[in-house]
Amino acid sequence: MPISNEQVSTHPFLRALYEDDYYPDHVVDRGRAILLALCERIERERPAGLAALYELTRAATEEFNDLEAAFEAAGSEIETVAREEIAGNFDFVARAYGFPDADVEELIATREW
Repeated sequence: MPISNEQVSTHPFLRALYEDDYYPDHVVDRGRAILLALCERIERERPAGLAALYELTRAATEEFNDLEAAFEAAGSEIETVAREEIAGNFDFVARAYGFPDADVEELIATREW
């Protein structure tokens, strides 16, 4: 399903990670795919409120938890820069889909990084 939100479809997800050689592109690509799948799911399911949005973002956060092993296998990790970039992208997604009051800590409440 192509993303219909123009703001989202043109957003450079995880840009800071792509710009830093410490983060391998092939692993960052997987993180970007998680965020794009989240956007597709939001468009498909149209969460009616914050509680429903948090369910979707927490599931995507758990996928990032699983991605930590891939970062480590590639000699990297989800550390401060990555944490901030990932969290910022979750915040962007919430705002782009009409949830300006979403709490970023709630969006990623299931994180282990």
